[in-house]
Amino acid sequence: MQLGIKPLPEALAIAKELDLDLVEVAPMANPPVCRIMDFGKFKFDEAQRAKESRRKAVHVGIKEMKYRPKIGSGDFDTKTRQVAKFLAEGHKVKITIMFRGREVYHPEHGKRILDRIAEQMEGIAKVEAEPKLDNRNMIMVLAPDKRARQAAQSRASNQQRSERGSAGAGTEAAAAGAGAGAEGSGEAPASPPVGNGSVPDAETGGVSEVAASAEEG
Repeated sequence: MQLGIKPLPEALAIAKELDLDLVEVAPMANPPVCRIMDFGKFKFDEAQRAKESRRKAVHVGIKEMKYRPKIGSGDFDTKTRQVAKFLAEGHKVKITIMFRGREVYHPEHGKRILDRIAEQMEGIAKVEAEPKLDNRNMIMVLAPDKRARQAAQSRASNQQRSERGSAGAGTEAAAAGAGAGAEGSGEAPASPPVGNGSVPDAETGGVSEVAASAEEG
C-alpha cells in the first residue's frame, strides 16, 4: 500500500507505530523512496535465498583426460566412459594426447584417437576447441551439448513408446487369431466319462466291455 509523499518525521512515526522499520530503498529518486518493513526479517530472508541459490548452483569446471597414441582398447573404453560421465555432469573435458620420443613426428595417430572420441560423444557433446598440437601434446576440448542430448533422449523415448505399442498390437492380434481358430475348428466337445470313467461305446449302447462279459457269463 502506498502512503504517498510524507515528511520524514511523519514517516518515522508511522513506522514506529507499526513497530516496523523505515528503510530507504531508492535514495537517488526525487523524492527518495522508503519502505516500511521488518528490516531484520528482510535481511534473514535475503540470506536464506542466497544460500539456497548457492546450494542449487551447479559448479561447472573443466576436467582433463589423458590418452596415449598407442593406448589399448580396454583403457580407451574406460577413459572414454569417464569422459562421458564428466560431460553428463555438465563439465567441459580437455582431452590430451601425450606423445613421447618419436611419436611426436606422427601426430596423425593422436588426431585419429581424438576423432574417435568425438564420434563416440556425438549426441551428448560438441567440440568446443578443435584438436591442435601443443609441444608434445595434442589437445581437444569437449563441451556438453544440452540440445543434442535432449533431442537424443526424446528420440529414445519415442522409440520405446513405439516398440511398446507394436508389442501390444502383436499380442492382441495373436489372441484374436487363437480365438478365431478355436471357433472355426468345429470340434465337438469330449463326451463326459460314465461310471468308472470309460468312454461309452456306440455298439454296446453305453455298456462297458467288462459289464458285457459279465452278462455273457
